[in-house]
Amino acid sequence: MEGRVIKLISNKWTVKTKDGIYECCSIGKFKYLKISPLVGDLVQINEENNVITKILPRKNELIRPPVTNVDQAIILVSCKQPDFSSNLLDKMLVVIEYNNIKPIICFTKYDLLKDTSKIDEVIKYYKSIGYDVYINNEISNIKKALKEKLSVLTGQTGVGKSSLLNSLDSNLKLKTGDISKALGRGKHTTRHVELLEVESGLVADTPGFSSLDFNGMNKYDIKTNFKEFYASEDKCKYKDCMHLKENDCYIKKLVKEEKILNTRYENYKKFIEELSKKRR
Repeated sequence: MEGRVIKLISNKWTVKTKDGIYECCSIGKFKYLKISPLVGDLVQINEENNVITKILPRKNELIRPPVTNVDQAIILVSCKQPDFSSNLLDKMLVVIEYNNIKPIICFTKYDLLKDTSKIDEVIKYYKSIGYDVYINNEISNIKKALKEKLSVLTGQTGVGKSSLLNSLDSNLKLKTGDISKALGRGKHTTRHVELLEVESGLVADTPGFSSLDFNGMNKYDIKTNFKEFYASEDKCKYKDCMHLKENDCYIKKLVKEEKILNTRYENYKKFIEELSKKRR
């Protein structure tokens, strides 16, 4: 029988099939092959003994959060408490784009800002380069985006993932947490990865995280996943221009003309440097 893994706690996989929900173990062969079923996996199970016998081919896989077969990622970024981080947003965009997953940006806690002008400019820019961007009170638009999709809802701890899900479906009643004043970030409220049924789609509520790395990526992967860079780089003098120290770089020209957001370019340089240090 075929089904989808919708929850993983310890060594128990919850699998949803057309005939119902099964709490499953997995066969020892997976350990030998150094693979393991993940949330989102399509699997075959033996319903007589509740064992996962086969993992079907994956179309993609995220390392953090560990979810497979994702259609889109809803990236939640907080405007305040914790403060907005362009670095974290851009890093998540690069990693998600690299994994061939559609990113959607959702700004949370917008209502906590006394002056929204700076965030409004950021929102305007990301929309201008082709991203779907929402504010967390645009519930009807977010619901439409979730229909018939497997979505990952992700962002740093305390950004408001559980609060948003509760707004989307009042029946969920997910636990929400406070912000640690000492650390300036949220306390973990989600302890495991689980697919929740929301608006005829599946949404992965995932543990928060405060760091990402560029697993398996090289500097060209980072460059090509800054979408506005990729769209204009054929106008650079050199075909392999990295937009760093090269002469006649069209991307640097656009940054100077404020047609590319300066924080985007600065984050790009930091990511390249981060990758270089990692390889030394």
